[in-house]
Amino acid sequence: MIGLGSYAFFWRQSDRVPAPMGLVDVLTETRDLGARLFQICDWAPLEAMTERELRDAAAAARDLEVAIELGTRGVAPEHLARFLRLADLFDARLVRTMITGAPPSVPEAGLLLRAALPDYEAAGVALVLETYEQVATADLVGLVEAIGSSALGICLDPANTVARLEHPQDVIERCAAVTRSVHVKDFAFARQPGWVGFVYSGAALGTGLHDYAALRAVVRPAERGINEIVEHWLPWQGDPATTTATEAEWTRVALEHLRSTP
Repeated sequence: MIGLGSYAFFWRQSDRVPAPMGLVDVLTETRDLGARLFQICDWAPLEAMTERELRDAAAAARDLEVAIELGTRGVAPEHLARFLRLADLFDARLVRTMITGAPPSVPEAGLLLRAALPDYEAAGVALVLETYEQVATADLVGLVEAIGSSALGICLDPANTVARLEHPQDVIERCAAVTRSVHVKDFAFARQPGWVGFVYSGAALGTGLHDYAALRAVVRPAERGINEIVEHWLPWQGDPATTTATEAEWTRVALEHLRSTP
């Protein structure tokens, strides 16, 4: 299933714009764009919401017929237990997380995950670790394979790993067998003014360096029931109106691209 994530609304939900969108606003736009899945990912207000606010948001998602996934950071068992509780409230079947911040060693992360995973297995909720630059992809995949839990997998985002000098196609191929979720965004390098280096940043899907058709060919998300979540790395465009309009256009382009290409 193709869905949208919080990073597709990064600026429109931020306090840098007038009247930032709330969660129900985002869910409504997701539905209006023809998507039926939204990943609430790294959205700080989620953890500050009251029980009533959470239940109201979950009810709104059900009324709009938009399925929910969740995204957080960290592998402490008590934190993952909190998000499993949120997953129950939202009927979410997947929680994405990262070994991030001041990350524990990979073996230490494995001990923490082993403590949390039995509850995820019992609830039928997948816990997926995102690929990114702080942990080598080989180590991340090795951890998933060593634990061997039916609830544990990879959230594949090859854009993140470029900062570790890992080639996106190598990351895709290494992760394919254990991928349970995909973050979809394009990326490109551009020369800085004066030709003194490059900026690595986002691009509208299909206009950058990401060979997304190759990812689909290797991972086969539609065939395997792996959801594809649209995100953006959109730099601030100078003013709120231009930035939010560009963000909305990138989302439209991404959905059109995903729906029209194999």
